[in-house]
Amino acid sequence: MIVGVPKETKNNESRVGMTPAGVFELVKHQHTVYVQAGAGEGSGFSNADYKQAGAVILDTTGQVYSMSQMIVKVKEPIEEEYPLIQKGQVVFTYFHFASDEYLTKSMMERKAVCIAYETVEDEEGTLPLLTPMSEVAGRMAIQQGAKYLEKPVKGRGVLLGGVPGVPPGKVLVLGAGVVGIQAAKMAAGLGAHVTILDVNMKRLRYVNDVMPNHVVTEFSNEFNIRRHIRNHDLIVGAILLKGAKAPRIITRDMLREMRPGTVIVDVAVDQGGCVETIRPTTHEDPVYIIDDVVHYGVANMPGAVPYTSTIALTNVTLPYILQLANEGWKQASLANPALARGLNIVEGKVVYHKITEAFQWDSAMV
Repeated sequence: MIVGVPKETKNNESRVGMTPAGVFELVKHQHTVYVQAGAGEGSGFSNADYKQAGAVILDTTGQVYSMSQMIVKVKEPIEEEYPLIQKGQVVFTYFHFASDEYLTKSMMERKAVCIAYETVEDEEGTLPLLTPMSEVAGRMAIQQGAKYLEKPVKGRGVLLGGVPGVPPGKVLVLGAGVVGIQAAKMAAGLGAHVTILDVNMKRLRYVNDVMPNHVVTEFSNEFNIRRHIRNHDLIVGAILLKGAKAPRIITRDMLREMRPGTVIVDVAVDQGGCVETIRPTTHEDPVYIIDDVVHYGVANMPGAVPYTSTIALTNVTLPYILQLANEGWKQASLANPALARGLNIVEGKVVYHKITEAFQWDSAMV
């Protein structure tokens, strides 16, 4: 198969769809890999690195798309890329269709085979291709939140770990999945007091077992959320519904109950966000303020640490990429149920029901 790795075009996205090590494995299996010139520079991989691994370097995004049977990316295509996508071409990337109706309709029009990293689901119910980026994003949520708590950037002026004689900051984590646990781990490591809420008691028991005593768990409901937002300094939104739009559990009126300078980092923003007032932002312009509450809504947080993120992503995507290249998408999906669950749009038809539910489409529309 001919596999193409274009340069990412989203604002401040420095990751790349595949490392030279991944290219080497594909070439070893007799596949051709086209990599756009400069695609790996942001992640620390030069054109020479890819050539040494066996890739062919192409100058433009258009060349990569036009000459490839499968496109391997990190983030969803942006509007300028839509016309480049060919009928029947496999596009393997993070799509997050449920939060973007325009993207969904555009990919339907292109009649491509869209396989979404975030809905590939194994027999244990875990999301192996989402996990490493969730781990990065969870840890970064605390790193960024701690920065924006500083007074010069309109935060409360709180040091999360405190100092002797001064109590530590308080972090509220909404969701005890991969993002939430990684955020809690980082915040606890800094010495902050951490409260983590979830509706899944099994997850809360797990958190209690593995976290130190200054990480406490509570069942998530509106009463508890309203009670905690009044006295927590940093709030991390870590809610995930597989392939679906995130529920809005912090509403606009709740902002008035928070103290001025409270920081919200909504990691769920690429699935629509779990905070009513969140909107996607960029690494260039990451925050805005509503009702004296600082909102951080960068939708590609791991893109700020591309070397770590690209290697972590290729580690988990490569086995699926190899299977797709070796067998073709139809046979690979039949042979691998986890990969089959990653199919979102196939040649114009939505095949992942949570997308139609998110837009309230009836069967006649798809």
